[in-house]
Amino acid sequence: MEFAELIKTPRVDNVVLHRPFYPAVEGTLCLTGHHLILSSRQDSTEELWLLHSNIDAIDKRFVGPLGTIIIKCKDFRIIQLDIPGMEECLNIASSIEALSTLDSITLMYPFFYRPMFEVVEDGWHSFLPEQEFELYSSAISEWRLSYVNQEFAVCPSYPPAVTVPKAIDDDALRKVAAFRHGGRFPVLSYYHKKNGMVIMRSGQPLTGTNGRRCKEDEKLINATLRAGKRGYIIDTRPLNVAQQARAKGGGFEQEAHYPQWRRIHKSIERYHILQESLIKLVESCNDQTQNMDRWLSKLEASNWLTHIKEILTTACLAAQCLDREGASILIHGTEGTDSTLQVTSLAQIILEPRSRTIRGFEALIEREWLQAGHPFQQRCAQSAYCNSKQKWESPVFLLFLDCVWQILRQFPCSFEFNENFLIMLFEHAYASQFGTFLGNNESERCKLKLQQKTMSLWSWVNRPSELSKLTNPLFEANNLVIWPSVAPQSLQLWEGIFLRWNRSSKYLDEAYEEMVNIIEYNKQLQAKVNLLRRQLAELETEDGVQESP
Repeated sequence: MEFAELIKTPRVDNVVLHRPFYPAVEGTLCLTGHHLILSSRQDSTEELWLLHSNIDAIDKRFVGPLGTIIIKCKDFRIIQLDIPGMEECLNIASSIEALSTLDSITLMYPFFYRPMFEVVEDGWHSFLPEQEFELYSSAISEWRLSYVNQEFAVCPSYPPAVTVPKAIDDDALRKVAAFRHGGRFPVLSYYHKKNGMVIMRSGQPLTGTNGRRCKEDEKLINATLRAGKRGYIIDTRPLNVAQQARAKGGGFEQEAHYPQWRRIHKSIERYHILQESLIKLVESCNDQTQNMDRWLSKLEASNWLTHIKEILTTACLAAQCLDREGASILIHGTEGTDSTLQVTSLAQIILEPRSRTIRGFEALIEREWLQAGHPFQQRCAQSAYCNSKQKWESPVFLLFLDCVWQILRQFPCSFEFNENFLIMLFEHAYASQFGTFLGNNESERCKLKLQQKTMSLWSWVNRPSELSKLTNPLFEANNLVIWPSVAPQSLQLWEGIFLRWNRSSKYLDEAYEEMVNIIEYNKQLQAKVNLLRRQLAELETEDGVQESP
């Protein structure tokens, strides 16, 4: 298919653009295969370059010969274009609708994007399972890398290499995979160096109504326990949902078959409930007419902060089991690709200082989201404005980033990255020139040949010029476990995401700049103090030498 077939009117003059925080500007609107571009001949006017893949929905209005297109973006921005001529307006609208809903992944912009920067690091090879395993290999002698999933035959949503107990061979893993939802047998998610306890993750066991069991599954899970120790299974579904799953062939671990494990049920919502929550939240944030009572009532009715609290509470429980109870845990819901990953990754941010650094957090996203099979293509296909909802859209990853922001806000000196880093990840998960978040799992990314045909997001982010914008000036390495508060008073609406297009951040930006300047000035003064101390010590030494006979 040629993009030209979808572009009925490639260019329109005298279009007026209205967007947040900029004065209205008149210019020429151009449509390309991947971008909507508005450029003006006025000096000092910033061009608009908008990826079609960032467009969530469009509305059309007509007043006489003037047409208006309102573009609602996946990053929650709303842009208005006033286009002279009804025919031109209709043509532009239908072209945008067609170009923003392309079915084929290989027609998306990452396959056409050519970087304008020097590629210093190949992000596709920055966080391979082998490299991550190497970091712990000296400590985890009882674990091994298995390539049982080399051709994605055992589990289509797992990477080719996974970490499993050394005592379990590949044949046993195949049997366990047949007993777990989607072939997602228990694998190592995190090793706690302090006491050797681990977090594992998997899909639900396929016990069904007959209470089916799998000896290899029991052996695999028990292989992670120390003598005389108990473990915890955290099921991210309420008990009644887990029980209902048995009727569909799913289920949960029976106490009789897993006597050394205590099962805990937590309730983390998924799918359309989260999607509806996001829609309500964004709608209330965009309503500028409401009074205080109505705003607070709409915010509460969205349930967004309740979902944040549920996820953080479960992550704190998981971290507590490891660090304070000295117990290993297995986490799963139904598939093990959504709420499970939220909990495993947040628990690591609480427990593991490396996950709070820029590279450590990137490794976490690779390991616990991309390689672990979170279906980004499905979950991030639409955002808060789209009318045609499919079953699979859900802001699971955005909720995770919001949880990280809540912890970052409570521990502002413990993270190497700043809020802009989290916002950047949200934006690229929904629309990007990079191939990192394309596809639903490693198997799909392999078939699409993303490593050969697209650029990795990490190749761009990890350049010094970009890192300087994403680094937290308050960062001081903190090797301790950090325990976030999940009290309702401690959780706040993430203004940097949900209110950034509704009110200017000018004064916040100025305050941030001032803080950076003060920190820099403080460093210079500290350096001067150290220099003067050294000089004083040298003078005192010289005086001592001269006085001695």
